[in-house]
Amino acid sequence: MARLACLLAFLCLGIPMCAQKSEGEAIGAGGHKTRPYDFEDDITPDPKKEKLVTNTQMFGFGATNILDTYLSPEKYKGGEIRYISHTLRDIPGNRWQQLIIHQGYASFAEDRSGDGSMMGALYTLSFALQRPINLHDGRWQFRVGGMTDFNIGVLDNPRNQNNPAQMRLSAQVGPAASATYNFRLFGKTCNTRYEISIPVLGVMFSPNYGQSYYEIFSRGDYDHNAVVTTPFNAPSMRHSLTFDFPLWGATWRVGYLGDYQQAEVNHLKQHTYTHALLLGWVKKIKIIED
Repeated sequence: MARLACLLAFLCLGIPMCAQKSEGEAIGAGGHKTRPYDFEDDITPDPKKEKLVTNTQMFGFGATNILDTYLSPEKYKGGEIRYISHTLRDIPGNRWQQLIIHQGYASFAEDRSGDGSMMGALYTLSFALQRPINLHDGRWQFRVGGMTDFNIGVLDNPRNQNNPAQMRLSAQVGPAASATYNFRLFGKTCNTRYEISIPVLGVMFSPNYGQSYYEIFSRGDYDHNAVVTTPFNAPSMRHSLTFDFPLWGATWRVGYLGDYQQAEVNHLKQHTYTHALLLGWVKKIKIIED
């Protein structure tokens, strides 16, 4: 329980502070006048006068499947709690849009027998530049571009004595895209959105097979511990399908998240598969230029 408390503290103290700072800079950037965005307003602002910032706070609750052969040959299944801050904003002076995502999760899983457990925590910072494409007067909105992910976390197996934990540290780049359909339901403006990102090139930290962390950090014995990742040795994907709707004077979001991260490097295999229900709220602000 002490280790699990440390993992939760890692998320609670670190993640929200980073997210609040980035969101504050996005909404208040440039010193322009701002006003709350009415959900009934036109979805597409005038690019010459108004810039739209959309921030969504979400919590995910779901199931996870974990494997890390450095810690155990067994697969572990359990639950996961995830926090996501998703901020989309225009960049003044051009048609590119900036997407910043902070997300962190804590998970707890058990093996088939129920005797072994695995606890994990991970923080991911994602930054993307995307080009919006509007069709049919903004009813359909597509965004295409590239995304960079930075990941740091830990995986802990209490039963292990020599190697009880595994560090997660990686960065990758790849294409990212989304498609949004705006429509009216019961006289209210709603939308559905599908987002997907696929890393194609990156680098990750991994001990080699049979190598201890003592050898890496105390003795300085490097053994191919910085590994280049591609879809051939680390095929991964993250996607989501969400529905936004107005209710009780606010805009709410409900949806599905599928996060599939895996790698096979240094004769070691690891994966984390997550299926989660997303619940959150959306805040839109228009920045009006003088």
